[in-house]
Amino acid sequence: MEHRKEDENKKAEPTKAELEILQVLWQHGPSTVRFVNEKLNEQRDVNYTSTLKLMQIMAEKGSLKRDESQMKHIYHVAEEKEKTQHQLLDRFVDSVYQGSAGKLVMQLLGNKKASKEELDSIRKMLDDIEKNNL
Repeated sequence: MEHRKEDENKKAEPTKAELEILQVLWQHGPSTVRFVNEKLNEQRDVNYTSTLKLMQIMAEKGSLKRDESQMKHIYHVAEEKEKTQHQLLDRFVDSVYQGSAGKLVMQLLGNKKASKEELDSIRKMLDDIEKNNL
């Protein structure tokens, strides 16, 4: 049973190319392959057939759903953006920072200068967490 859960987690993790497609769909909502391909081509050269094949694979894996009720198939994301981001972040923290969110935050704040607004937001979030844990 545990082995199946690990397989599902590995299967659900999108590749870099799949993340690019997910980003387009998260930003613009349900779209055709042509639209997604045009948006990807604004960043780098991508063949239409490559985008089509990858989106078909993503639909088979369950990360995209395809509406075939019209002549042009419309693809949409199967899981919410936040859920996917949460899963990816959890795996990243576990594998790179031995599960320590604190180490990750310290690294982030040490490597990149946060704006005053970001620091205020972080302080508020920490205060809220502390209040809820008391």
